[in-house]
Amino acid sequence: MITLLDPVSYRRTPWKNGGGTTVDIAYSGESWRFGRTPIVEPGPFSDYTGHDRVQVLVAGSGLVLETPQGEIDVRQPFRPVRFAGETPIVSRLEAGPVEVVNLIGARAEVSIDMVVLDEGHTLNLQPGTHIAYNPRGEAAVAVQGNERPLGADYALRLQLTGPLRLTGLTGCLLVASIT
Repeated sequence: MITLLDPVSYRRTPWKNGGGTTVDIAYSGESWRFGRTPIVEPGPFSDYTGHDRVQVLVAGSGLVLETPQGEIDVRQPFRPVRFAGETPIVSRLEAGPVEVVNLIGARAEVSIDMVVLDEGHTLNLQPGTHIAYNPRGEAAVAVQGNERPLGADYALRLQLTGPLRLTGLTGCLLVASIT
């Protein structure tokens, strides 16, 4: 099943730590959520003990996540980083506000991943839930060879019971996988 996700239907959720708001693009109860978040001030990240997180910078530059074990470098846009939700993190903004896309999944229930799908590249998706999200500009993908345009901030939710081929035609998409 393929569902177009329209920005007018996204929900706004306050951060667990009260420091901001996330725009939830897609979610499944407490099992997982996929959303876009502005980070306008440095500060602590919310504790998501028992969850895995994947984060991608989509606007701005200079985001660094400081942990007790060292820094997680998120300075470059469209480079996913992965970390455990219980990792104590304080963000540092080196060049002003940024926006990130987050995928958070309960480790005991789901496995998560997020990749960048550029023009001319193909992903072979396996059964599960996949979100193809266009963070900016115009984009188009081919789903099993059928072209699907996606405006900025739109997404496709793909509920798969079998394998599926997803090809980037134009633009740059983020593809979140929850299995």
